[in-house]
Amino acid sequence: MSDHRQSETGCIIVGGGPAGVLLSLLLARKGVEVTLLEMHRDFDRDLRGDTVHASTLEVLDQLGLAEPLHALPHEKIQRMVINAGGRSVEVANLTRLKTKYPYIMMMPQSAFLEFLCSHAEQYPSFHTVMGAQVVDLIRDGDRIAGVRYRLDRQERELTALLTVACDGRFSRMRTLAGVEAEGQAPPMDAAWFRVSRRAGEGLEGGAFHAGLGRLLVMLVRPDDWQIAYVFPKGDFQSVRDQGIEHFRASIVELVPWLADRVDEIESFHDVHLLKVASDRLKRWHQPGLLFIGDAAHVMSPVGGIGINYAIGDAVEAANVLTAPLLEGKVSEADLAEVQRRRERPTRMAQRMQGVLQDNIVARAIREQDFDLPLPMRIVLAIPFVRDIPARILALGFSRLRLRAP
Repeated sequence: MSDHRQSETGCIIVGGGPAGVLLSLLLARKGVEVTLLEMHRDFDRDLRGDTVHASTLEVLDQLGLAEPLHALPHEKIQRMVINAGGRSVEVANLTRLKTKYPYIMMMPQSAFLEFLCSHAEQYPSFHTVMGAQVVDLIRDGDRIAGVRYRLDRQERELTALLTVACDGRFSRMRTLAGVEAEGQAPPMDAAWFRVSRRAGEGLEGGAFHAGLGRLLVMLVRPDDWQIAYVFPKGDFQSVRDQGIEHFRASIVELVPWLADRVDEIESFHDVHLLKVASDRLKRWHQPGLLFIGDAAHVMSPVGGIGINYAIGDAVEAANVLTAPLLEGKVSEADLAEVQRRRERPTRMAQRMQGVLQDNIVARAIREQDFDLPLPMRIVLAIPFVRDIPARILALGFSRLRLRAP
């Protein structure tokens, strides 16, 4: 069924993830007409990234939103610890960082997105359409002039000066625009699941458990542990073939104190496989179209920094594009400037993730007796350099800053 209902807006944002929702808020508060198209009816998806980094909190503080966000249920990661061979090694201590927010906030992403969206809705120039699936691009010569989307079995058209693709690692907008990313091949996949958390557990916030050729990454949430069980790439099917009992037993073998709750993993339906990927578009823009967040550069889950870099893209996109959008003339030079500002830190972050994957993660999932590589042990032993990993984790390679908030 199709009636091609037509409408117009100033900026179309495709995808209601962290980059899309924050960019919508930043533009709407400056008076730009924004329409956010999200293919799902709500933000509640299982096992999305739950990290809100210090750099994001600093941006929200500029907007007067950091303290209201803290009023919602959350936990804090202040330290990251690797447990291996009976020893615990602190690899990141965020409490020593010079920031108002020396921690990573752990909050269900759905709550974070609903919070941002509720504040965007306070501006009359913000519009959102939930359940809208983009099916095609509207072209005006060589320029992208908008999108066609399906809502309630009806096809509609929405035109705009600029369309921003924020539709994540499985971006349909990439396919519609005919662009392909330069990919990397991380050496692992991760099976995600949750188990309950007892009162007082996880005061350090996050922990890695390595040994026996396996790696578990445990992140504290308000009511449970979110756990990534890391495998060599392609090995998960063999793990499934051994059955859920063997899966539970292998967890307990590595982290014995989880023995009283692994039965909460009733079947492999409670386990979600994330095929780890990392890639980056060579060119993030076409006339009338900009890619940001995972749509522009899929980040590995190592370090949990993907949301942080998507937020950074949104901040710089708002810094660069607000004035052109208000003036009604967005050039390719404007879009290229967004990429110029964000490409270098993204490349550096992906390079860092690659080093960690190859030297820590890959070693942990192939060696029975794991230990940190010597260079990292040296770094962590020197007082004036030991906080560099924590700073990069929490604040990135450069601090985010809104222009004229």
